[in-house]
Amino acid sequence: MVKRRMVRLDSGERRFNFRIAGLGFRDGHVLVHRATHELFWTFPGGRAEIGETSEQTLKREMREELGLDVTVDRLLWTVENFFRYEGRDYHEIGFYYQMTVPLSFPFHPSAIVHTNRDGKAELEFKWVEATTAALRALDIPPYFIAETIETLPQVPRHIIWHDGNLDAK
Repeated sequence: MVKRRMVRLDSGERRFNFRIAGLGFRDGHVLVHRATHELFWTFPGGRAEIGETSEQTLKREMREELGLDVTVDRLLWTVENFFRYEGRDYHEIGFYYQMTVPLSFPFHPSAIVHTNRDGKAELEFKWVEATTAALRALDIPPYFIAETIETLPQVPRHIIWHDGNLDAK
């Protein structure tokens, strides 16, 4: 078995992370996921491996987490995200893509439609309304996405964002 080399660097209580996420839409809803031990939700994706493009990362992560191949559409945001989580200060570079999830993937609004184990974490996925109000209510970092979900950028945008302490959520 080949050992995976994720793009992550630890320095004391600080961590640098390179994360790729996808926003998949269907019938006015967007796909979200969370680890069951966490209170907040996020957009599915994961850390890039060394030597892997961001699009390859998103496709690999969706095969691992959803068991299917997604189409990576356009880049929406590159994000320099700063937050505190599990006792560490994170500096995360994130690429957020619009993606197409195959119609074979279940669609039942607001219900858990898929679960999967990712290492030690149990993940659950669901479709939520792609509205500012719905994303605010669900608590989905990075929080600027809730404010822009109804008017996605026409060209990729670079965002510098401070989400604060996710442990307190």
